[in-house]
Amino acid sequence: QFLEDLISSVVQILVLRERLRGWKPEKMGEISPGVKLLAEQMCSELKTTGGLLITRAVSPSETGESDISCLEDWIFRISQVSLYLEILVTEGLNVSLSGRPAPDLLPPCRETPWDGLRCLLDIPTVMFLAPQLPDGLAAPWRLVFSTRLHGESFTRMVAGLSRHGPTLLLIKDTKGHVFGGFASHAWELKPQFQGDSRCFLFTVSPKLRVFSTTGYNDHFMYLNQHQQTMPNGLGMGGQHDYFGLWLDSDFGRGHSRARPTCTTYGSPQLSAEEDFSLDSMEVWAVGKPPEPEDVRGRGSWQKERPGHGSGSSGHYGDDGEVSAQPGTPRTGGGPGRVRKPWKIRKLVCRHRFVS
Repeated sequence: QFLEDLISSVVQILVLRERLRGWKPEKMGEISPGVKLLAEQMCSELKTTGGLLITRAVSPSETGESDISCLEDWIFRISQVSLYLEILVTEGLNVSLSGRPAPDLLPPCRETPWDGLRCLLDIPTVMFLAPQLPDGLAAPWRLVFSTRLHGESFTRMVAGLSRHGPTLLLIKDTKGHVFGGFASHAWELKPQFQGDSRCFLFTVSPKLRVFSTTGYNDHFMYLNQHQQTMPNGLGMGGQHDYFGLWLDSDFGRGHSRARPTCTTYGSPQLSAEEDFSLDSMEVWAVGKPPEPEDVRGRGSWQKERPGHGSGSSGHYGDDGEVSAQPGTPRTGGGPGRVRKPWKIRKLVCRHRFVS
């Protein structure tokens, strides 16, 4: 109960102090269930010195005394406890503890069409998931696909996955279970596994949990379409036809198979049933998007210098080399370079001689 009250107070402070960083609680899931799930997750990390799970945060022992060493270890390991207390004191009571501003608890939310959206996420869930990501709270989150906005289209989903760098997939099945996975880089359509050990699977409901890689194999991410001999769909963990998380390219159907756990992520079955039907899905870009190809050398064209003989002109960079005009092919010497000045003079002389 202490944790539920603490988390609820922190969420209220974020709302009242306008520290939501672009998130819209009124367009998201209900806060109260998210508070209970986050409190339960934090309590699940509380263990006695003998390794037994304590189901309540401060549960007296048979002798009437709490396991103080257990609580001290828990507070040290679970950084959210001290972080939320700091927010409560600094923002709620206006007491400065360290002379620095209170830390952020949410990543910035950008480029998200909130009109007509009922987000699968809630504020406590974002507070839990964001610190698990490699970029933490620094990188903005951007909604790039939603079945409620874009329809049930595997092709449209792939477009959202493949152009936006790291992504977070969020799936709700028709039985009410909410789960997903984090992909560490932009997805590629190919019949091979991809990704790295930063990927993970997670559940939101009925329990809030994260499942990191086990090191058993490198089957982190899989995305394929329009193939006759290989599975077509999106998968994370496990193996072909036995994924920890699988969404079929026909869309609307998937599976989560783990007996007893997924070999790649150590996760149990994520969905309510092994083979599930999709209720809704969202894809959030959660990292810095990859830079477009050939950006180098296109930034800014330098001052033109009149050409000789033929009327052509070049653009001189900071190093004195001649850069190509916009739209002209580049040849040799690296991005943006055409020929050195002495070569141009030689060509100009040859042109005059021929003329």
